[in-house]
Formats: sequence, C-alpha cells, structure tokens
Amino acid sequence: ILASILSLIIYWLIRDKYRVRNLSGKYVFITDCDTGLGNSLAKWLDKRGFCVIAACATEKGGQELQSCSSLSLKTVNLNLADSNSIARAVLFVTEETAGRGLFGLVNNAEGTAPVAPTDWLRMEDFHSVLDVNLLGLIEITLKLLPLLKKSEGRVVNLINAKGLMAFVGGGYSLSKWGMEAFSDTLRREMQHFGVKVSIVEHAFFNAVVNSDIIEKYLFRLWNRLDPEIRNSYGGKYF
Repeated sequence: ILASILSLIIYWLIRDKYRVRNLSGKYVFITDCDTGLGNSLAKWLDKRGFCVIAACATEKGGQELQSCSSLSLKTVNLNLADSNSIARAVLFVTEETAGRGLFGLVNNAEGTAPVAPTDWLRMEDFHSVLDVNLLGLIEITLKLLPLLKKSEGRVVNLINAKGLMAFVGGGYSLSKWGMEAFSDTLRREMQHFGVKVSIVEHAFFNAVVNSDIIEKYLFRLWNRLDPEIRNSYGGKYF
C-alpha cells in the first residue's frame, strides 16, 4: 500500500512539472471575455504565445481587449443564447484555425439573474440563465468537437463552485450542476479520441456578483406576483 501511494505521489509530481511546448500556432477559444476571468485568461494566454480567439458579448468589450493584446489575438462577437450567433462564431474559429484544429476550448459564462424563490419565477426566467450558462455552452462545445478531435485538444469548463450548493432558486445552480454532468459524460466519451475534458471549480469574483442587478430583478419579480402569492410571503419577508 505504501509503495502504491509513493508511486502515485511521484507520478503526480512528474505530471505537474510537465509544460506544453511550442505554443506558437496552438489555438485556444475562450467564451465571455468582455471582463472578469475570461478577459484575464485571454490576456495571459496571449502573452504566453498562444493564438487566442476571444468571444465577447459586445463590440466594446472586444475592442478594449484587442487594444491591450498582441496582434495575434482575435475577437468575435458571441451571444450564447442565439444559435445563429454560435454558428457564426464557430465558422470564424474554423476559418482562423485553417485546418490545424483547436488546441483548447475554455467555456466561461456567468449569467446569474434572476435568482429568487422558485414560485416567484416563470419558465422564461429559467431560460434566461440556462440558455447562456448551460445550453449555449453545450451547443458551442458540440459544434467545436470536430476541431478539438482533429488536434487532440482539450475542453476546460470553468464552473463557479458556489453554484453547486443550490442555495437559491432559479436557473443558476441548475446550470452549474448541468455543466458538471455534461463535462463528466463528455470526458469519458472523448477519451477515445485523445480529447481531454477538465472542470475548474472557482469561487466568486467581484465582477460576478452585482447586487444592484439582483435587487432590480427581485423588485420586478415581486411586483408582478399574483396578490395571493405576494400575501403568502408578506412584505417583511421581501
């Protein structure tokens, strides 16, 4: 048993020292790069020499990112709730990689609102989060799998660990649990093709939590409630 444990420790130490070489020409596609974690990661990988393709929700976000990056970093507009936007982004990535395949896909999305007691919500409230955080990321992953398989690349799904606690109603926790399940399944299936699938569970960042937006949604949801439901909770609860 001790020999097995020692061998495992040695294996991990050797593996953790491994670094990817010859970064030039290796393409990495990252979603949600306007601000926050995706933005920082795009800049960091660009400085390391990767060919970064950064997806931004706004033109302003893309322009600001390009202004402080190298010429090799490219940006593309992406709305994960829109299949047409996803198709355009996939076409852009396909043309940029020019037959060389995709070395890495980093899925990063943090749509949070609305969060509220479950019986305050309607189906469209769930869709507004799930369409971005879960279904959109699944769709773009599926469409980029051929490029990832071609270069035996990797998928890295960034998942906020607090979303796994299911401490509030709405689509946020559902989307995080769903991404965990999708990642675990995809990892086993893609092993045959040499494609790695990883989950990075991170904590909250300042850019993720915007109390003003959450409060705004709570007021909107409270005001549209049926009087019977509103009275059952009462103003003190609100």
